[in-house]
Amino acid sequence: SIDRKHLSVLVEASLLFASLQCCSHSSPAQDAQCPGAVAVQKRIDCHPQPGASQEACEARGCTWCSTDVPNAPWCFFPEDSPYGYARSGSTEVTLNKRQSLTLFGNDISPIVLEVEFQTKDRLRFRLYDPNKQRFEVPLKINVLHVIHVFLQITTTVPSTSVYGFGEHEHPTFKHNMDFVTYGMFARDQAPTSFANLYGVHPFYMCVEPDSNAHGVLLLNSNAQDVTLSPNPALTFRTIGGILDFYLFMGPTPENVVQQYTEAIGRPHMPAYWSLGFQLSRWGYGSLDVLKETVNRMEHHDIPYDVQHFDIDYMERRLDFTYDKVNFAGLPEFMKDLKKKGKHNVVILDPFITKDEEPGTYRPYELGQEMGVWVNNSDGVTPAVGQAWPPGDSVFPDYTNPRTVEWWTQLCLEFKDVLDYDGIWIDMNEPSNFMRGQYPGCADNEINNPPYTPSISDRSLAEKTLCPDSKTYLGDHYNTHSLFVFKIFLIRFQRAFVLSRSTFVGSGKHSGHWLGDNFSQWKDLRRSVVGILEFNLFGIPYIGADICGFNYNTTYELCLRWMQLGSFYPFSRNHNAEGNSEQDPAVFGDAFAKISRATLRIRYSLLPYLYTLFYESHIHGGTVVRSLMHEFTSDQETHGIDTAFLWGPAFMIAPVLEEASTVIKNLCSEVFVKLLGRDSAHRFVLTLLNVFVNSRLNPFGLIIALDEQGQASGSLFWDDGDSIGKPGPLLCVRGGLGWMLEKGSSPRGWLGTGTAPQGSSHSTSLTEFKKCLDNALGHMGRCLGMVLCRTGSWT
Repeated sequence: SIDRKHLSVLVEASLLFASLQCCSHSSPAQDAQCPGAVAVQKRIDCHPQPGASQEACEARGCTWCSTDVPNAPWCFFPEDSPYGYARSGSTEVTLNKRQSLTLFGNDISPIVLEVEFQTKDRLRFRLYDPNKQRFEVPLKINVLHVIHVFLQITTTVPSTSVYGFGEHEHPTFKHNMDFVTYGMFARDQAPTSFANLYGVHPFYMCVEPDSNAHGVLLLNSNAQDVTLSPNPALTFRTIGGILDFYLFMGPTPENVVQQYTEAIGRPHMPAYWSLGFQLSRWGYGSLDVLKETVNRMEHHDIPYDVQHFDIDYMERRLDFTYDKVNFAGLPEFMKDLKKKGKHNVVILDPFITKDEEPGTYRPYELGQEMGVWVNNSDGVTPAVGQAWPPGDSVFPDYTNPRTVEWWTQLCLEFKDVLDYDGIWIDMNEPSNFMRGQYPGCADNEINNPPYTPSISDRSLAEKTLCPDSKTYLGDHYNTHSLFVFKIFLIRFQRAFVLSRSTFVGSGKHSGHWLGDNFSQWKDLRRSVVGILEFNLFGIPYIGADICGFNYNTTYELCLRWMQLGSFYPFSRNHNAEGNSEQDPAVFGDAFAKISRATLRIRYSLLPYLYTLFYESHIHGGTVVRSLMHEFTSDQETHGIDTAFLWGPAFMIAPVLEEASTVIKNLCSEVFVKLLGRDSAHRFVLTLLNVFVNSRLNPFGLIIALDEQGQASGSLFWDDGDSIGKPGPLLCVRGGLGWMLEKGSSPRGWLGTGTAPQGSSHSTSLTEFKKCLDNALGHMGRCLGMVLCRTGSWT
């Protein structure tokens, strides 16, 4: 575990600011090719940008030595590095540069280190320039100072069980520490290995050798990267701001996430209907095709609750319009869906065409009147690029309060046209189909800094705006990854906002999907990693496009994906224009039957899932978690990412490989061992029977007793959509077989009680098994993939 003494040592021993590098510890084993040099596993890159040479390396006062170790740096800081800062002062920690050597110039000296215990579980330390007023990120917990310089800090970590950092398509949940570098800078980019994707989350969690966990956030919005090296160590590099770190003390993984979301904002409470299955497609093309799809779903009796509308519903892809030719009758159709208990979600993109005829396109004209656009470097003329709409586009500046007014007004006006229930926000990195805006980015230090982090194309302007563009909060160089912050919808009920781009704290207002994935088996498998990571990031309402967005899916892949996706917190089937239809009713009777059965399992468990979201909203924990999260002391669980848990109780172990009909020995090799260690009866099955369109029906709870004949648990229940301060959970203790009827209060059924004892109370596992077998027989299916812990009910 980390105590205050060790944290102080960590803070003061691992400093590296601007061109600051800590001295390395002596190596137990040095590289045979380089006698006297730092051991390969402890090397810290002295030339992180491309184009390193021995001449350039040694000119920096660093050591050059080749190695056969993949990705290990050949240019690295020596044992007696000339870089660094010396401590001075007695009342505060002031650091002054030791020598004049510099990596990129304009080094800052002095700098100040501040250390503050904000709560008993959270420590903050930050390094900053005491002589300059700085920019603040709009999060209550922090101050983030921004300048366009190079900052780097390296720290050792106590183990290789490191998780987090995003957004990327990581191949595994537990990171590879063999000199792997990940860039972080919001980018419109389909999931690709090692590429920086749509959001920025400089947060990681580490499980230490004694099984305690801690988490660390670097609160910085500039382009940055992190290198994971086998020492094990982490090297953070960013090109602006200050080094503003928050340490979360755990000691359990769930504690870490709870402490993290206490700082950045608790996850939002989703509407109950948004936990139902959802259907979407970019490429319906017309209302007639969409109606055929809906009818096909109804014919096969496949439950779904939400219909999404991608950009093909719009008139020429213009926000706040609909196509009155191909989608004639859309307002009436959406109302008809609502009468059937379904909900509608429309897509909106954060760019507005400027080239419509004057007087014909209110979103542009109102925005022009209110002055809401991102501007060029002159701070006056709007930045102009290209996106989906015809002509050229301008980009709303969502850091500007006036833009929030503009956006809210248009959303409310559009709701009078199409009675939608939620908004799906795409392309909000922000995305631009050019490298910078017209006429191109000027050649200056902001647009072309001395060091560009390890992001795709090593370009800050690729598929977005020039870094020297002006926003309300300052240069786009500093605010680019904050663009998502203020895009939200005001509703009288709980907001449904699905955002492609995310930043630290986004889960307070929105959910996320994993972007434009591919209909490939690797994407199916890696979606589990993404779901687990975003739960660490405080965004538990998360899912991937079921069956894949890009490319045509196959029967087998889509079927396996429907089985897995039925247990995503956000469960939606969606794909791209030009690809084949892939809704679960299009493949025929056999496919539809399996999909229907799997989705009905999901629906039967919605009260449990809803309660997990309530607990996450109130206490800040995860909804989906890895086995490591619950069985931290078992090293075998640290690398398992082919199965996951809903809360502490239910495990989902999907088939993730082609032409396979079995799950890889997970239960026999690992899970049974966990059962035997804790209790032979630790996990049993729990059944519920509530469907989203029949919330007024009674439902039952099977209560699983422990060896003492006791069980306890919790349930949250309300009207599923109203905004208000949540009440307490219903907590019950008692015996087996007690059935509970939902109350009739429209604002929620809340309270505490004890299950009745007597004839229904039994500690006999044999009797319990009979009860369970009867329940399974009545359900007519085997639910063995979903498990619930004894000693609790849900």
